[in-house]
Amino acid sequence: MTMPFYVAPEQLMKDRADFARKGIARGRALTALSISDGIVICAENQSNTLRKVSEIYDRIAFAGVGRYNEFDQLRIAGVRHADLKGYTYSREDVDARSLANQYAQVLGQTFTHEMKPMEVEILVAEVESEPGGDQMFHVLYDGTVNDESGYTVLGGEADSIAERLGQTYDGDWEVGDAVKASSAALSGQERTLEADDLEVAILVRETGRRAFQRIEGDELARLLD
Repeated sequence: MTMPFYVAPEQLMKDRADFARKGIARGRALTALSISDGIVICAENQSNTLRKVSEIYDRIAFAGVGRYNEFDQLRIAGVRHADLKGYTYSREDVDARSLANQYAQVLGQTFTHEMKPMEVEILVAEVESEPGGDQMFHVLYDGTVNDESGYTVLGGEADSIAERLGQTYDGDWEVGDAVKASSAALSGQERTLEADDLEVAILVRETGRRAFQRIEGDELARLLD
């Protein structure tokens, strides 16, 4: 009788983590900043149809990096979960924290029990009436949840991008300042990102229930200039 090939659990988890990180690093990064006007999410994305940043519910946005088909499945599941909870109870019962916890359970279960982990990192952000109340949850490929404040970076080269962004970040920025700083941090010193290279959205603080707005086209080019 042939004995099954044994792999230590520690090595198995390490191999899965390395595999997921490599897949995520091949993609382009995104930033999210809490400023006076709301939460600005800026992603490097040259596609006009495959969106990395989307509205998921009232005053809540979803963003993902890594394999598009995997984080889009998570986005759709989150929309369905939020709609069902809001319909069953009330719209106020749907919040970013509960959504982030749901995503963490799915990602953690997949990472632990499936052969291939999801090659994604996701962000769930919720804007409040005051900047201090904003919520941003960064969920990793293994289900780890990081509660971020001020700003956060997802995807490849996240550490270097976060370092560049942290040197200039100011919570009192307006939208134009945040977009310019995000573009500069994502591009680095060796290249320049144009409006067509970016996908930008904002959760506007002062609007009513529907806070999610996209910034694109001439408006985005004007902010970058």
